[in-house]
Amino acid sequence: MTVGIVGAGQLGRMMALAGYPLGLDFLFLDKDAGTPGGQVAPLIAGALDDRELLGQLSQRCEVVTFDWENIPVASLENLPGAARISPPLRALAVAQDRLTEKRSFELLGIPTTQYAAVDSRESLELAARTIGLPGILKTRRLGYDGKGQFVLRKPADLDRAWEALGKAPLLYENLVPFDAEVSVIAVRGLDGDVVFYPLNLNVHREGILRLTRAPYGNVALTRQAHRAAKKLLEHFRYVGVLTIEFFVKRGKLIANEVAPRVHNSGHWTIEGAETSQFENHVRAIAGLPLGSTRARGHSAMINLVGQMPTRERLLEEPGLHWHDYGKSARPGRKLGHLTICEASARTRDRRALKLLSRVDRETWLAVR
Repeated sequence: MTVGIVGAGQLGRMMALAGYPLGLDFLFLDKDAGTPGGQVAPLIAGALDDRELLGQLSQRCEVVTFDWENIPVASLENLPGAARISPPLRALAVAQDRLTEKRSFELLGIPTTQYAAVDSRESLELAARTIGLPGILKTRRLGYDGKGQFVLRKPADLDRAWEALGKAPLLYENLVPFDAEVSVIAVRGLDGDVVFYPLNLNVHREGILRLTRAPYGNVALTRQAHRAAKKLLEHFRYVGVLTIEFFVKRGKLIANEVAPRVHNSGHWTIEGAETSQFENHVRAIAGLPLGSTRARGHSAMINLVGQMPTRERLLEEPGLHWHDYGKSARPGRKLGHLTICEASARTRDRRALKLLSRVDRETWLAVR
């Protein structure tokens, strides 16, 4: 079976690397043959929304998936050939628009932030007055890793926020004073079987994920997360990996975003779970039985952002797993990640924070 992947970033690359041992083949579509995925599998070079090239991909593959959720849905509809598209396009469409995403959470009874659609300076003022300050203004589409966002803390911020973002459809929501940020990664197979990975505890900086630790063993929060994910999986008749990011506030989860794909906070599963999120995604979309999601210990994942640290020095660390995506350095760009797995959460946390500090000194500060 050949799996087509629209987008050949690091997520697509890791899907292919996980699928080869299962006997699967891969074919990418991306504008640049030198992308991370294009370094490990054949690639059709061209725009992600090129209908002719998408048709070629669909005709040459049995199933088509994607590693980026901002591909125009219309481009993927009614493609020639018999290839299935997984996850379903309905889920992709919802995830592409923050307003429909919030409305879906509400429809399914999943707690989320207070929000309002904003399409004028007047509606922004009304939203800020109704929902209150502080708040955050976001573009409804194409925002990720903190892009397309503006935090408003006082009335004087409204003009600057509108000037910065007012040319696009927007969403205003209250700024949640959260206790922690977590994510849940769930997988639904072609036969309807559902499995969950342990909850992830995440730390972001400047909108970019820097550190994930798992399992995060809060039983009550895990139950809430599983209920929310199962509602979405069943609602969309979903196939593949789905991720929900939450704020934790006073022991309750508040849904922030959903990602219809494998997720950065699940990179630890490559070494830290019996079956990685990447392998389970390709298992699901290929119609294979899902693998165990049991954690092998206590894992931490550190994103390498902007500039890669010195490989030789870090590889001296016992049990450290190094992942280089083969991308050129650029401020704010995810270039790779590190993973460690320890026998206890305490040892993991102590070591992870020390490693993060070390990486920060060498890379994060170096690009500023």
